[in-house]
Amino acid sequence: MSDEAAVARLVDDIAAREGRLDGLVCNAGFMIRKPIAQLSLAEFNRVLATNLTSTFLLARAAETLLRAARGAVVTIASTRAHMSEPDTEAYAASKGGLVALTHALALSLGPEVRVNCVSPGWIDTHGETLRPEDHAQHPAGRVGRVEDIAATVAFLLGPESGFVTGAEFVVDGGMTRKMIYAE
Repeated sequence: MSDEAAVARLVDDIAAREGRLDGLVCNAGFMIRKPIAQLSLAEFNRVLATNLTSTFLLARAAETLLRAARGAVVTIASTRAHMSEPDTEAYAASKGGLVALTHALALSLGPEVRVNCVSPGWIDTHGETLRPEDHAQHPAGRVGRVEDIAATVAFLLGPESGFVTGAEFVVDGGMTRKMIYAE
């Protein structure tokens, strides 16, 4: 998704097949976790290209279709835009960039196109074995599910959110609001 020509072909294909584009969800992303001294510039740039540049390229290529449909864009960032763990510099930078890109796009593409961001916290995407303490650490009482994010995205793409643009929705079961002290 970070190849400019490939993105242009994709959007041209959508225009030819569908004739319109009502919504765009930018969800491409991956992480390389390693100490900064071992993280190469090529690896750092690959994470940014996939996680951040792809959203810019998709929004730019789809602008005409989205404006014509009075559509919506939803970017998927992460709570890593606001908090980090060691050895996640490229991922955190890309997700922070998505939050900023979202509000910039909302101003540039509005009022025809609404642009919002969802920043998930811990979401069980692989059916992992979770312990009771994994759930208990969340103020909501559980680790998030894919359906939690899908419902938020559906709301932001739909007509019920017609007055919402440039916003970030943190969907993390309250974790970024919880004070944690060492015992």
